[in-house]
Amino acid sequence: MDETEALPLAGLTVLDLTVARAGPTCVRHLADWGAAVIRIEPPASGGEDLAGDPDGPDQQNLHRNKRSIRLDLKSAAGHAAFLRLAARADVVVENMRAAVKHRLHIAYDDLCAVNPRIVYGSISGFGQDGPYAGRPGVDQIAQGLAGLMSITGLPGQGPVRVGIPIADLTAGNLLAFGIMTALYARERTGRGRWVQTSLLEAQVFMLDFQAARYLLEGDVAGQAGNDHPTSIPTGVFPASDGPINLAASSGRQWARFCAAAGRPDWAQRPEWRTVKGRSADRAALNAAIAEVTRTRSVADWVALFAEAGIPCGPINRIDAVFADPQVRHLAIARPVVHPRLGPQRLVGSPLTLAGVAREVRSAAPEPGADTAAVLGELGYSEAEIAAMRGRGDI
Repeated sequence: MDETEALPLAGLTVLDLTVARAGPTCVRHLADWGAAVIRIEPPASGGEDLAGDPDGPDQQNLHRNKRSIRLDLKSAAGHAAFLRLAARADVVVENMRAAVKHRLHIAYDDLCAVNPRIVYGSISGFGQDGPYAGRPGVDQIAQGLAGLMSITGLPGQGPVRVGIPIADLTAGNLLAFGIMTALYARERTGRGRWVQTSLLEAQVFMLDFQAARYLLEGDVAGQAGNDHPTSIPTGVFPASDGPINLAASSGRQWARFCAAAGRPDWAQRPEWRTVKGRSADRAALNAAIAEVTRTRSVADWVALFAEAGIPCGPINRIDAVFADPQVRHLAIARPVVHPRLGPQRLVGSPLTLAGVAREVRSAAPEPGADTAAVLGELGYSEAEIAAMRGRGDI
């Protein structure tokens, strides 16, 4: 039995029209859990590949567990081949600018006409319609427009982007969830549907409690640096050999923290007995805590506070992350062998499904590596495939 048959999404066929990061992030979830993903890329033009360096770490990490074909969707033969693929597929995922898929005649309505069961997933910068629908959008633009950069960084520092493309990643994660929701609904109705999200919607959603503070109380959050905006003390404090993260904001945690830090008197100070009081006096409180924490090492504090039930941890660089014993135990760095590039380690799925392996089954394919095989599965003859290649359709 092929190992993919035991995976939860085995039997699903997904057509991947995505580029950049948000769309590939969505499709990666589906591929990791067993969907048969066919990545559709344009024919080689001799210039720079729009998807980026196919050998680079980004592309290798985003496109594992897939097959790849080259197909010119602008040509009649390429478009016809795509419709033949769509007629057999369960899911199509794209993150083109809103108008492009309509111009190419590969939008939801086009594909629903040949396959009413198709689930069509779309990510855009700002939405499929509305005043910004035609604008190009990338992660950092969404971070700024959705308010994230205004609450990131030190007070008075000015806008700061988050160190990862969080709007891209969140949009991709949410679309994967939306696609699975639509597939579940299809079990009852027999029909697919169009599932949409955007970088802007995803980022506003991720404002979470900061957005709720405004919507419910009119509170416009600003930059708070490493301090939690409302739960004090939560932040970065100096140890003797480096910084630590520390969180002891609830009444019970605060009392345990004071005892573990050797300052039980702090728990009795009237101005520090409540969350509201500690928040109002955060500068003095943080300075007092820093005087204590800088007397011992990171390892000492982490061990001491763990014993006391106080959340505490080091602030790792990326190399230290993958050397951390808990990260190593969780085995999120997964091995795979690329047929040309050799052994690799990629960031595996963060999900664990009991009884299901979460191995990276195959490295990212060479662009177009599976073109002939996939077209052959559709019924194209070798002569037809050769003719398409000669015309530049593939």
